Amino acid sequence: MPKKRGYHHGNLRQALVEAALTLIEAKGPTGFTLSEAAKLAGVTPAAVYRHFEGREDLIAETARQGFESFADLMRYAYEKGQPSPLAAFEATGRAYLAFARRYPGHYIAMFESGISPNRTPELAAAATRARSVLEQAASELSQHIPAHKRPPASMFAAHIWAMSHGVVELFARNSAGTQSPFSPEDLLESGIGVYLRGLGLIAADKE
Repeated sequence: MPKKRGYHHGNLRQALVEAALTLIEAKGPTGFTLSEAAKLAGVTPAAVYRHFEGREDLIAETARQGFESFADLMRYAYEKGQPSPLAAFEATGRAYLAFARRYPGHYIAMFESGISPNRTPELAAAATRARSVLEQAASELSQHIPAHKRPPASMFAAHIWAMSHGVVELFARNSAGTQSPFSPEDLLESGIGVYLRGLGLIAADKE
């Protein structure tokens, strides 16, 4: 166990976030106390309250940092897929799955903790930035659809977000014990393909 440092420790706030991530992965977002987080961070419980009013505030900060990293990863995937709008859009879907695999603690704090994205302005801004990347990719790709058939970019993006989230929850994290003969990557890839073919976008991109 780390040696207690007290609240003067310069990086205490981040140390508590790291402790929360460990505990969230091990016990879930409601399965630990602030005292446990303090103990894991090597500080006294009283020191925690100089940075967070309660466990939900600590989880909210963990979620905010998660959304910031998520947005960065989505942006990187989107830019790597350029100049093809189709490749850029598909890459953002794959980035969702990659993030959930690599950062399970953040993912749980963001999507499974019950913490509202609007709990703080900072958390709301980070969540909006992540969503905006997918909406931008959807908007650019949907320009290949005739205007009278074109769904709003926000709806387009929401469909893919929901599909990605479903694959993560049911098959990548296996939270419901769901089994599939196909990998989460294959399920997501084929699902996005079916959706885009239904809109005529795959053929349009190849022309």
